[in-house]
Amino acid sequence: MRLLIAKIVVALAILYAVAVAGLAWAMHQPPDTFGRVMSHVPGPAMLVLPFETLWMRARSGTLRNGDHAPDFALRSYDKAATVQLSSFRGSKPVALVFGSYT
Repeated sequence: MRLLIAKIVVALAILYAVAVAGLAWAMHQPPDTFGRVMSHVPGPAMLVLPFETLWMRARSGTLRNGDHAPDFALRSYDKAATVQLSSFRGSKPVALVFGSYT
């Protein structure tokens, strides 16, 4: 009986380690891939897996206070033009808002 319980505990530990490793891998992927993976993760798993800790490590980046933001280009809302962040450097302040208002 003890051997059976020990095997179950070991199997659950291995399953947990594989789930944590898979989640950590997914968090280092581009947003589209991460979203596809997370759409298959059941809600209760977020209570058991160290989601926030993994997220903070995966997305921490290397910027420090006072560093320039990395340059990037995005299409305008009407998709008529492309706007590059570096084109505003030194001319006017830029506020970046991430999220959705829908």
